[in-house]
Amino acid sequence: MQLYDMKVSTVILGLFFVFAGAMHFVIPGSYEHIVPAWLPNAHLIVQLSGVAELLGGIGVLLPQTRRAAGIGLIALLIAVFPANVEMLRQSIDAGAPFVAQAALWLRLPLQPVLIWWVWRASYRKG
Repeated sequence: MQLYDMKVSTVILGLFFVFAGAMHFVIPGSYEHIVPAWLPNAHLIVQLSGVAELLGGIGVLLPQTRRAAGIGLIALLIAVFPANVEMLRQSIDAGAPFVAQAALWLRLPLQPVLIWWVWRASYRKG
């Protein structure tokens, strides 16, 4: 299957993760800031998760690696969930405006939606 034959949602998903992974290297401080304090070496964690997102995004675009990439991205989405919680915690502690806090609360259930999207895309035939 050629890239242009793929479902649009799979291409968008792959590009989303490639972009997100690249951002770990463009603005690493934004990501390091939300790594929970109980985890060591936030810089390394951000770099590794960025590489994982880049590889996963590329991987879902290639039929030969799509399933393996999907499994990796699902594991990554589960692994980074504590960072989403940490981002919300920091927002609450800082007394962020209601709208900002509400957006972060709404982001938490987005993780299962992303997991579903990755699963649907990575288990597609062809």
